[in-house]
Amino acid sequence: MRLDGFGIMVDDMPTMVKFYRDVLGFEIKEEENATNVYLEKDGTLFLLYRKSDFEKMTNRKFSYVNGINGHYEIALSVANYSEVDKTFQEITAAGGKAVMPPTTEPWGQRTCYIADPEGNLIEIGSFREG
Repeated sequence: MRLDGFGIMVDDMPTMVKFYRDVLGFEIKEEENATNVYLEKDGTLFLLYRKSDFEKMTNRKFSYVNGINGHYEIALSVANYSEVDKTFQEITAAGGKAVMPPTTEPWGQRTCYIADPEGNLIEIGSFREG
C-alpha cells in the first residue's frame, strides 16, 4: 500500500473549499458544493467529505469534535523562518483562526498553528533560518 491522500469530514462544504482553495492555495478538483471535493496540494490528494453525506452512505452516525480539533494536524512547510511569520499573518488576516503564533522551538523549527473554519489544526513551519 501507498499513501494516496487524506480527507476530513466537514459540515459547510462551500466555506471549507473556499478556505483551502483561496486561502491555503489547494487546487480544487470538484465543484465547491459536491458531496466530496478533491483538492490537491503539492501532489498530495486532499478530500473534503460532507459529514451528512458520509453518514448516509455508510448508514451510521459518527461523533465529531466541536471547536478546535486536537485529534490531528495538517502540516505545511514554507521556505524559511520569515515565511512562517508572513504566512501566519496572511492566513489569519484571511480568516484562519490563530492557535499559536510563530515560535522557534528548541529542536530548531519555527512553527505556528492556525485552525480552519471548522477547527481543524494546520501547522505551518520551517527548519531553515532566514
